[in-house]
Amino acid sequence: MTTLAQLLAHRATANGTAPAVIEEDATLTWAELDRLSRQMSAHLRTRGVGPGDRVALHCGNSAAFLVAWFGIANLGAIAVTLNTGLVGDGLAYALGQSEPALLIIPDASARTHATEIAATRFPLGVLSFADKPALFAMIEAEKPDPAWDGPGADPLTIIYTSGTTGNPKGVLSSHTAYVESGRRMAEVLSLTPEDRCMVFLPLFHANPQYYAVMSALHSGCSLILRPKFSAGGLFDDARRFGATLFTFVGTVLSMLAARRPEGDTDHPVTRCVGGGTTAELCALMQHRFGVRVHELYGMTETAGWASANRAEDYRAGSCGRVRDDLELAVVDEGDSPVPTGETGEIVIRPRDPFRILLGYWANADATQKASRNFWFHTGDLGRFDEDGYLYFVGRGNDIIRRGGENISPAALEAAVLDLPGIEDAAAVAVPDAIMGEEIKLCLVATPDFSPADLPARLCGRVPDFMIPRYVQLLAHIPRTQTEKIRRNLLQANTDGVTDLRPPHR
Repeated sequence: MTTLAQLLAHRATANGTAPAVIEEDATLTWAELDRLSRQMSAHLRTRGVGPGDRVALHCGNSAAFLVAWFGIANLGAIAVTLNTGLVGDGLAYALGQSEPALLIIPDASARTHATEIAATRFPLGVLSFADKPALFAMIEAEKPDPAWDGPGADPLTIIYTSGTTGNPKGVLSSHTAYVESGRRMAEVLSLTPEDRCMVFLPLFHANPQYYAVMSALHSGCSLILRPKFSAGGLFDDARRFGATLFTFVGTVLSMLAARRPEGDTDHPVTRCVGGGTTAELCALMQHRFGVRVHELYGMTETAGWASANRAEDYRAGSCGRVRDDLELAVVDEGDSPVPTGETGEIVIRPRDPFRILLGYWANADATQKASRNFWFHTGDLGRFDEDGYLYFVGRGNDIIRRGGENISPAALEAAVLDLPGIEDAAAVAVPDAIMGEEIKLCLVATPDFSPADLPARLCGRVPDFMIPRYVQLLAHIPRTQTEKIRRNLLQANTDGVTDLRPPHR
């Protein structure tokens, strides 16, 4: 089984009547999910979608997302899973750069905005539907397509991930990357068909696609879809739906620790998996909530993860050992390995074919730059201990990671500099106990500028997750002789910083 369609068809045969997707209002079995996905595939063909075409999917956490995603895959087409928070130029860039044959979108307000962009900037067909039942009714009359049996090396998704400069890059990944990542994740978590994985992180991200959906396909466990994360309601939801695990980004654990000091162990959750946390938070999760944290290291480009702590091979504080189908090294500036225990850049390459990204979509320069000396260069810093466990140390670039979102300082700076009264701008990360990192925007502005007006002025120009928490007015932005922003100086400067968060929050 080398494709998503083959894997889903196998799961429908092996566990057809078992629940695959559990939502507040409905449950789909594996057989129903398989049938609906192949009906979706047939419907997309009537709209002219074929192998290799891109189909943009702008959809929140719902069985509709999964039916559409598997339907796209069953055609040999490429799903462009768009961040539902994208607006304005950010959304237009992703649509324009990926050049999809069709946009699938359910939300009324987003649909209006997206179709306006599609109509005014470039030709784009739109498949819109009011809600999940409406989508299923739309495809009900279609005869299900057979399961697609194309090669696993064919591309499956484009996921846009922010860089430190310029526009986001579209990570192009294959069926094989997904299938093999999911196979090993199911082993990491010792999943069985009796497990239920709660998914509250957005399905357009690599995290739930690789850690939850793909491992469920291999193990037969159920997916519980929730619209968003709730620190107060997580364990209540776990009790109500019988969740035994969930996927996380570091912010999730920080928020649980901050907002649930009383603890809660009367629930069925035994473990969680994700990256970006600390040894202290892992220990707290075990003690306060009875949940074991499977810390891992990875990114979208590496099929979601490259190393992880396994049930039977666990070292607290580390990101575990490297997957058996990948090779990972820690190197110096000249790409030579550093001694054990020393910090360097994390670089990765596959031991078996098609295990990491195929490249950056329509961006040969970025692909070549990241692939120096036949290694994929992550830009992240790490170290190995003497037993081969990987430790994540930090980032070697300027990306801001706020609440699970990767934010490009350059993208925010470009949006801000387009506002009247702003003469210069620089965005930097500052540590935050809840969000992991927050955004501080340093500005050179005219005397009539008010920091309090900034969120309203940025609304519609950038996603909500890019609205800065802090603003600092400066006489000038420090730069090097080559005009690079000296972000370290800005991070260290705390004079005259305005907190834009309302006092009651």
